Amino acid sequence: MMARETGILADRAISALFETGRLISERELDRDQIQPASLDLRLGGKAFRVRASFMPGPSHLVSDKLDRLSLHVIDLSEGAVLETGCVYIVPLMESLALPADMSASANPKSSTGRLDIFTRVITDYAQEFDKIPSGYSGPLYLEISPRTFPIVVRRGSRLSQIRFRVGQALLGEPELLKLHESETLVASKLPNVSGGGIALSIDLAGDKEGLIGYRGKHHTAVVDVDKKAQHDIYDFWEPLHSRGRNELILDPDEFYILVSREAVHVPPDYAAEMTPFDPLVGEFRVHYAGFFDPGFGHAPAGGRGSRAVLEVRSHEVPFILEDGQIVGRLVYEHMQEKPASLYGSGLGSNYQAQGLKLSKHFRI
Repeated sequence: MMARETGILADRAISALFETGRLISERELDRDQIQPASLDLRLGGKAFRVRASFMPGPSHLVSDKLDRLSLHVIDLSEGAVLETGCVYIVPLMESLALPADMSASANPKSSTGRLDIFTRVITDYAQEFDKIPSGYSGPLYLEISPRTFPIVVRRGSRLSQIRFRVGQALLGEPELLKLHESETLVASKLPNVSGGGIALSIDLAGDKEGLIGYRGKHHTAVVDVDKKAQHDIYDFWEPLHSRGRNELILDPDEFYILVSREAVHVPPDYAAEMTPFDPLVGEFRVHYAGFFDPGFGHAPAGGRGSRAVLEVRSHEVPFILEDGQIVGRLVYEHMQEKPASLYGSGLGSNYQAQGLKLSKHFRI
């Protein structure tokens, strides 16, 4: 199949960016750093603790702001603890020299979102977080603010990922409906397609034990972001059960891991993203980590029945969520070409065929 002129870059094209000098890194890329439709970004060797989050604005370099706002510098070469409630800026190993027709966007990795680590990519002269304009040439920085658990990170840790796109790739509503009819994007008899996306609702009925989710505990030990199955779930999370009511009151500033009622499917020629907080659905934010790769929930890639795990945080006031309530929307974009590897196909993808699932760092 011929590659499209517009769309999200697939793994082979991302690799080519590195080879042609459009993507520059301090060292060779890690073997598993390139995903089907994105690139994991790696932390550099130092973190700047800053007084507050900031936007560089159209006339400033990030380094200019760091000179003014930095409180102290932390060496990450041997690993260091980043504390909850603090804001850190870390120069990334990767930098860009994008062509004039190529832009990019960033998002926390799934595991980052599930640990309630708030991250945003910043560029020089940025006026928006996580958006890299067409033709951008320069360094990348990651703002990190752990919200629930203190974390250990080190040079090379991967908390965020970046997608590259050429031109307009987004599917409009008629195209999205047509794709759903042929590919079943969400397992729903009456899909709600509006606002440019397809709706996801919350499952508060729970599994056969009535488990509906988890709430993060406070004052825990640190989580090492690079180590799998290191921590006991119950040292960090309080399980939540439905008890037949099929509703959940979100307490302000508590962090919840919940799951969608619908299974999600991303066909191989498409990539999806969960749109960020929509004030029309309530005073809460859902899903920090919004990228869904080609092949997510795709049966031949081992993903039939993959549901979306949702990171949920209430704002300002308590808010009642009810079973089946719409909590977010998935938007779909065309890939330029089908990736060489799909999500879950021999990639060791952590969340294929998932239901309600905490991050890879925890064990029962």
